[in-house]
Amino acid sequence: MREIYDAVVIGGGPGGYTAALYCVRAGLKTILLEKLSAGGQMALSTQIDNYPGFEEGIDGFTLAEKMQAQAERFGAETELADVFGAELEGPVKTVHTSEGDFQGRTLILAAGAFPRKLGLSEEEQLIGRGVNYCAACDGMFYKGKTVAVIGGGNSAAADAMVLSRICEKVIVVHRRDTLRATKIYHDPLMKAENVEFVWNSEVTGLLHGDKLTGLKLHNRATGEDSELSVDGVFVSIGRIPASELFRDVLKTDGAGYIVADESTRTNIPGVFAVGDIRTKAVRQVVTAAADGAVAAHYAEEYLAEHKSAALA
Repeated sequence: MREIYDAVVIGGGPGGYTAALYCVRAGLKTILLEKLSAGGQMALSTQIDNYPGFEEGIDGFTLAEKMQAQAERFGAETELADVFGAELEGPVKTVHTSEGDFQGRTLILAAGAFPRKLGLSEEEQLIGRGVNYCAACDGMFYKGKTVAVIGGGNSAAADAMVLSRICEKVIVVHRRDTLRATKIYHDPLMKAENVEFVWNSEVTGLLHGDKLTGLKLHNRATGEDSELSVDGVFVSIGRIPASELFRDVLKTDGAGYIVADESTRTNIPGVFAVGDIRTKAVRQVVTAAADGAVAAHYAEEYLAEHKSAALA
């Protein structure tokens, strides 16, 4: 069995590496477990313009490498490992991975969430070349252009509102005949002069050369097939939190996000959830990083309290 760390961090995105950075700077022995490489979903972004400190923007892969290097400069360890189980109860948490077991007195979950995709064969190759999953991240690339938003829930409605202030035209494509989004979105979207709706329709294909040029649509009500010319598409049909391994012991909401407030504490003492994996209103690189700093603070506080209790 390896040594017992003060903090084990699962996930190498901005939340995870910020947590690791703040933990090691607080004097906590810290290891971060990441399945592939630093950055998580952030690493897939070709240009990030809304993270403070980079006036010309920065690509997500480079920003992830910088975050990793910074945390490791202060002593954080990184282990590339696939996590397949964890024991969260008790004073020492055990994480089971492809590289063996890792133990920590605190555990910070930063495994993130990934967008639900359309499932089309061309989708992966067009990510960053017309196919997008975050209007707040990538909307400005389509200033003055025509885009489609796929979906009819709150996230799709919110994305459409954001894009309506940037793009010349926004076309909302929804498989039903009315939005599922809460009523607060309905009137503003219906009144927006540059927002159109294509009801009862689903995307069956992506038209493209080197970049996306349009969508193939199928009308579920009439059975008709059509094509729609757009410069970009924003897929807003939900996200899937990477919380499946922990749902038996950690409290989650109806969508599977780990329930943790702004303290990032979960229902199990010594276990914290940061970034896209937890319940929160805004999921961005900057809010994930903020969560990481908060989690490190409360992990340090938790360790101090339990050390004091053990000595009492």
